[in-house]
Amino acid sequence: MWRDKVKEYESQMIEDLNGLLKIKSVRNDDEATEEAPVGPGPKAALEYMYQLAKRDGFNTYDTDHLAGRIEVGKGEDLFGILGHVDVVPAGNDWDSDPFEPVVTEDKIIARGTLDDKGPTIAAYYAVKILNDMNVDWKKRVHIIIGTDEESDWKCTERYFATEEMPTIGIAPDAEFPLIHGEKGITTFDITQKTIAQDDDEPEIELIQFESGERYNMVPDLATASVLVKENMTNTIQHFEAFLQQHNLKGQYEVDSGKLVLKVSGKAVHGMDPSIGVNAGMYLIHFLNTLNLNQSAKDWTEFGDTYLFESHFGEKMGMKFHTDHMGDVTTNIGVIRFDSKNGGTFGVNLRYPEGFNFESSIRAFEEEIHNQGFEIELGKLQKPHFVDPNDPFIQKLLTAYRNQTNDMRPSFTIGGGTYARNLDKGVAFGAMFEDSEDLMHQKNEYITKKQLFNATSIYLEAIYSVCVGE
Repeated sequence: MWRDKVKEYESQMIEDLNGLLKIKSVRNDDEATEEAPVGPGPKAALEYMYQLAKRDGFNTYDTDHLAGRIEVGKGEDLFGILGHVDVVPAGNDWDSDPFEPVVTEDKIIARGTLDDKGPTIAAYYAVKILNDMNVDWKKRVHIIIGTDEESDWKCTERYFATEEMPTIGIAPDAEFPLIHGEKGITTFDITQKTIAQDDDEPEIELIQFESGERYNMVPDLATASVLVKENMTNTIQHFEAFLQQHNLKGQYEVDSGKLVLKVSGKAVHGMDPSIGVNAGMYLIHFLNTLNLNQSAKDWTEFGDTYLFESHFGEKMGMKFHTDHMGDVTTNIGVIRFDSKNGGTFGVNLRYPEGFNFESSIRAFEEEIHNQGFEIELGKLQKPHFVDPNDPFIQKLLTAYRNQTNDMRPSFTIGGGTYARNLDKGVAFGAMFEDSEDLMHQKNEYITKKQLFNATSIYLEAIYSVCVGE
């Protein structure tokens, strides 16, 4: 029944999704204004969702262009659907333009198809279809749309400062069958505070280093500019041998007397950095073998000692595991150095219930303080957990099982979704067991089958929770 209903809307759904995918909704602080607090792209994507809602007869409500909602239903209880329309930067080496969706016979390829524009459109259409059916709503439904999920969550922070908190809700921003627990997440910068002076003229001077754009994304490109005073050829040969030894791709060029080194890696979501290749940390690993100026040497040595090939916090003394939620993970996502100000490492750390983050970070800070480094803590989101036996969760699982015949239980993840905003919020799809997970990677796509099947599941689930009671 539900899948047949979705069939009637398939072409319109793809058309609406393509319109959303064409908007380059990457946070851009350089172009941020009061009217567009995280840049024009995310705001345009939010406005696009409002336009769809108004076309379909829904009311909308905006909170300072950071987040807003689409309203339907009636009743005392409030059910929330929390999606986001901002995306991470495209990264490199796509086979097509990441913001010009390619629609093939079986898939749609563009940045945001999986995370989170495709699932947001699927959930929106589930509500639209039910409303078109003139169902007798027993709950109010707020589709809450954010624009800063991939960075600082300014959107939901602003929204929930003044707006009603849903009693229960879902975030269509992860995997089926259902996620009832999420790791704690924090970002912090390790900053070089002591800039050492050289006693002698260094053989090689590191002028600038840059890698990564987001804390929650493994960097797939790193660039270093070095001034080689002597033995340029030896340095280049050493670099080529390093690339070969580590099976890496890279290149070099001599520009205005400076040697520019580039390393390519593999970008993946920061919740599991071990399956990616961190271009920045590999280039630091190489630079640490050179006779650099002292401040650069201190910085690269620090990175090598505490961060290189340490995906589970082991080199920082933070290794921790639980059977229920897995390991502490550490992604070094934003890496910078310049010869005047020294260097920084931007870390995205995720941890299971039971890990004492506060004492662990204090101990690490004390250890590195004497080495001239300090920690600047960003936002801390504590672990989130909902009882998997709760009747609400069982209704969602029943809808999923009815549509798929997949009887797997709910589980926990290292990622973070908007579900953690709610006391009783869970991540619910839209990836299936056979979906290829290219979130935060090049050539991201969603299959039409996945998009439509997810919509069917949301249809039955929202009907069960908000109409059938």
